[in-house]
Amino acid sequence: MDGYQGLLLAYLLVEITGLAMAGRAVMTARTSQGAIAWALSLIAFPLLALPLYLVFGRRKFERNVAARRAMIAAIEPVLAEFEQRNRAAYTLDGIDEDRLRPLSRLAKFPFVGGNDAQLLINGEATFEALFAEIQAATEYVLVQYYLLRDDHIGRALQQLLRTKLAEGISVLLLYDGVGSKGLRRYLSELRQAGAQIAEFGVAGRLSRRLQLNFRNHRKIVVVDGKVGFLGGLNVGDEYMGRHPKLTPWRDTHVKISGPAAVKLQISFIEDWYDATGEIPHLCWLPTLTKKADRRVLILPSGPDDALETCGLFFTHLISHARQRVWIVSPYFVPDETIVSVLQLAALRGVDVRILLPARSDNWLVQLAGHAYLNEIGSKGVAVYRYKAGFLHQKVMLVDDDIATVGTANFDNRSFRLNFEITAVIANRDFNNQVARMLERDFAQSELAEMSAQNQPRWTFKLATRVARLFAPVL
Repeated sequence: MDGYQGLLLAYLLVEITGLAMAGRAVMTARTSQGAIAWALSLIAFPLLALPLYLVFGRRKFERNVAARRAMIAAIEPVLAEFEQRNRAAYTLDGIDEDRLRPLSRLAKFPFVGGNDAQLLINGEATFEALFAEIQAATEYVLVQYYLLRDDHIGRALQQLLRTKLAEGISVLLLYDGVGSKGLRRYLSELRQAGAQIAEFGVAGRLSRRLQLNFRNHRKIVVVDGKVGFLGGLNVGDEYMGRHPKLTPWRDTHVKISGPAAVKLQISFIEDWYDATGEIPHLCWLPTLTKKADRRVLILPSGPDDALETCGLFFTHLISHARQRVWIVSPYFVPDETIVSVLQLAALRGVDVRILLPARSDNWLVQLAGHAYLNEIGSKGVAVYRYKAGFLHQKVMLVDDDIATVGTANFDNRSFRLNFEITAVIANRDFNNQVARMLERDFAQSELAEMSAQNQPRWTFKLATRVARLFAPVL
């Protein structure tokens, strides 16, 4: 009887906890559908739902807002001067400024001129340019990756950083604790060489360690506050075409030289401060480049934003497109708003194309994405499948004057749950370079047919519909 009473008491505690979490879900879920789903599950099936809620349920990242404001205040005078000096760059020759102004407000930073933007295609070009800039560093190197591996390319990066540390150059390394694994020896050797290292997302309560949400998906390197890198490539041998199955690996990065690197540096420091509570001494004086005068906006986004920055960003650009919208993403699980603006763009006569991988490294995401393709394809959106390897780049081309390269995928995780960063380049020459790159990708792709004769079997349709139920956490 005592054992039975103990089990009953344990279940009652679980049920009470489920009720409490259901109330929390109702108060904090971003959508009414999510609130209803979590509340019903936590009340009806608490033993199953509670572990899932601990891993996937939180929808808002809790940062120390007061401390973060103090950090921003410490560099605010520099930012004010920076904005004043670049006010002339607000007027973009031949580009619709009204279309770009909301993006500056989302980023809380202006489009600035005096930058060079170099398109880096695939791993060899990216790491060659990255290693060259790190080798030329004279003050410090900031390194942030979601995924960092202790393999050939990872070791090459580590050896280069250790060399710079021996020269007296400061190195700050920030990595995501879920994305990066098996780095104890790798990081220990860097610490012994003098590097400052922090893991994102583990400070404070145990629940943050359990969370698969709120991952820091950014890939950032900043050298001396003058040159920055961001895009789709992490540090791992697969990005150099050495994955046992998903090879060759197709990806895109961008190198930014000039004042926009300051904004990239601010994003890094915000994440560094969240992980360590420290603000390192860095260079905050923007440097204009002489090679080019490209207008660039750096747009960080994440679950701590007051607005859903990432989703609003893509929605705005698609809804204001006039000639073309070309989207490339390895993971395509859009929300209803994105589906609607894509359909409307196609109905306006905009050339809307979506390029996805033919082979995926995540079968559940690929299944869920299939459920959306008929909705958009039947309204005139052209969907392509890349056949020449695994496609991992995150690129968008809008009309003939705006291109984006970043870390955000077209899914709920990037729109609402992960920390992402995107470079927006408002420059026709750079846009043309991206267009030529994507035209080569389309030439190695196959157009997905959406006609009735090419519809999949009902079993596959059922699988995609079931997978779509998981879209909010994919």
